[in-house]
Amino acid sequence: MKTTLITLKKLPSFLKKEHGATMVEYAIMLALIAVVSIAMIQVLGQKVNNTFSTIQSAMPAG
Repeated sequence: MKTTLITLKKLPSFLKKEHGATMVEYAIMLALIAVVSIAMIQVLGQKVNNTFSTIQSAMPAG
């Protein structure tokens, strides 16, 4: 019975500790930001490449 009371007394403080959960949330956000950044760089890189190719083909040779 005494063990149960000690466990129940410690339960609120255990539930308040969110350090691990916060770290996991930050890691997930960082991963999502990285994925979106890489995707946007690839899309924009292709558009910039097309623009420079168009400019290069419009310029006279020589």
